[in-house]
Amino acid sequence: MYAVVESGGKQYKVEEGMTVEIDKLGGEPGSVIELDRVLMLVDGEKVNIGNPYLKDAKVSAEVIGEVKGKKVIAFKKKRRKGYKKKIGHRQKYEQVLIKKISGG
Repeated sequence: MYAVVESGGKQYKVEEGMTVEIDKLGGEPGSVIELDRVLMLVDGEKVNIGNPYLKDAKVSAEVIGEVKGKKVIAFKKKRRKGYKKKIGHRQKYEQVLIKKISGG
């Protein structure tokens, strides 16, 4: 059984027992969050597709902790003007463990 959920404008294919890094939602480590924007639910041969979301489907996930993504460098330069600017950014993600997929 697996589901496709939407969180932070991105879609994730999740299964029970899987760990996923999603955009930070602000949950404390150890707390349980509900992902209710389920786009698709597959249980063996049975496939449910939402329009755009399934009404009864929910995914329960436990927050493990916060992790940082890869560093992204933004570099700007104007030739012959002596102008250059270097900015780095690391996105913060929440690592969650998928506990239960329910609904259908």
